[in-house]
Parts: sequence; C-alpha cells; structure tokens
Amino acid sequence: MITSDLLTKWLPVSTQKSHIFDPGPRSYSTSTMTERFDCYYCRDNLHGKKYVMKDEKHVCTKCFDKLCANTCAECRRPIGADAKELNHKNRHWHEDCFRCAKCYKPLANEPFGARDDGKIMCGTCGSREDGNRCQACYKVVMPGTQNVEYKNKVWHEECFTCFECKQPIRSQSFLNKGDDIFCGPCHEKKFAKKCFHCKQPITSGGISYQDQPWHSECFVCRTCRKGLAGTRFTSHEEHVYCVDCYKTSVAKQCNGCKNPITGFGHGTNVVNYEGHSWHEYCFNCKKCSLSLANKRFVINGEDIYCPDCAKKL
Repeated sequence: MITSDLLTKWLPVSTQKSHIFDPGPRSYSTSTMTERFDCYYCRDNLHGKKYVMKDEKHVCTKCFDKLCANTCAECRRPIGADAKELNHKNRHWHEDCFRCAKCYKPLANEPFGARDDGKIMCGTCGSREDGNRCQACYKVVMPGTQNVEYKNKVWHEECFTCFECKQPIRSQSFLNKGDDIFCGPCHEKKFAKKCFHCKQPITSGGISYQDQPWHSECFVCRTCRKGLAGTRFTSHEEHVYCVDCYKTSVAKQCNGCKNPITGFGHGTNVVNYEGHSWHEYCFNCKKCSLSLANKRFVINGEDIYCPDCAKKL
C-alpha cells in the first residue's frame, strides 16, 4: 500500500519541491588530478588520473567502486563512479534500474510511488494495484474517472445499475433492499403495496380498510363516487357507501318507524322476522309499548303484541 506522504511528496536527491527528479539523476563529481595527491585507500598517486571526492577524501575510481559505491536496490550491483545514481529514502538505484516494478517504465524523470513492500511504481500502475475496486466488475476504479460511492463502497458509474432492469442509475434517485439497488420505478413496481381497487402501486399516502390497501382517491362511495377517506361510511356486499347513499339506496326500512335502518347512532341492533326488519328500539308491543326484543311476541297484520295484550284483542 502506498503511504500518503509518498503520494504527495517525492523526495529526490536534488530537490525537495517536485514529484519528478529534477534536474536529473545524481552523478558523483570526478576530476583529473593536477596536483600531487594519493588515493585515500590504496595510496596510488592520482596525478593525471580521475578521482572522486568522497567525504572530503580523494579516492581513485577503482577504490570508489570497490569500497564506497552504493548498492543498487534493483540489480544489487555497485553504482560506480561513472554511473548516474538516483536515491529515495536511503535507497539507491542506477538510472536505468529505476523503473516501475509493474510495467518497467523508466521513472528517472517521472512521478512515482513507493509501496510498503519496497516496490517502485508509476502513478498508473500504483492506482491499479492499490486503487478501489468496483463492487460490480471488481476492476480498479481509476482516479479521475466517473464513479459512484455509496455506504463506503465504490462502483464505476456504468456498473452502478438497478438490480431489476439492469440500467445504470446515474443521476436518478434509488432505493436499496438489503444489498440490492433499485431505481425508483422498479422499486415501486416490485415492492410498493398495490391498491385493492385499481391494482396500481401506492407510492404515497393511501388508506387501509379490512386489511387491504387503497389509494385515497379510489376509496369512494359506490353510488355517488364521493371520497370516503376521513368520513363515516358503511359497507354492503363488499361495497362501501357514504351514509346518505346507504340510507336511500341500500338500507332496509324499519317496519315500525319507516326510517332507514343504518346501524348508525342510537340503537344499532336490528330485529328481523319473516322478511321484515325493525330497529331494536322500535320492536315494541303495539298496545303497552313493552320492548319485545329477545321476548315472545304475537304478530297481527303488521302490528306486534306481547302475549298478554294479544289475549285481550
């Protein structure tokens, strides 16, 4: 993994301000001796010969290569006095050895990244090696490309698709179901409740009646088509009615008071006998007005009597 400071700071020998080795690889300064000096190590006379100044010592090129030269981190051979040398964080390379470990591109004058395992890589290969991978195709999401980030995961823009229709989401809104992503229309089609009346999805609002979902605009009186959401209504044979339409079109008339038996208000119980119906509070003896609900009674024409009053007729 490339450390963050290496991504932002490339520290070549000759500069602390650029990502690129500039002005170029380092070369040791060699000169030809014109005065009488001896090699610090072998004591050979350096007059008229090339030598290297190493830590303020005069060193012949042979001794330098043998005793003083840094070892190349790539080829493991000494970096001689006549070779161009590059270094980064106490590691050294021949100029030709300083290449991307993946594509072998020369990096002497190019941006590079140093991985934790010591490998040097160009920017492109480093991104491929350590970059985020798309959750759909598992290929690297290259920096600067169009992508989607969601719940700390990343996708190529074209890979972030609806689980149902397989089309890219792009700038549309979306919803998730578990780990699956759905565009709005597909989520609505697959998961939204469907109206008991029109069978279309209920996207917002709606009401519930007898454990069935309805659009508010679909829950209307069967007769006058008035909306019943938030109002009093009643049902008959699987249809719903407003109070007025139920009274006039559906409700039976009380055989006593001749008014509709709606089940609303005072006295919701009904007495039925041989095709006739009464409000419970209307089912009384014609003569003494005794309530006959749940009691024995006698019918005489359309009138009802308690047994005692019937005997006196």
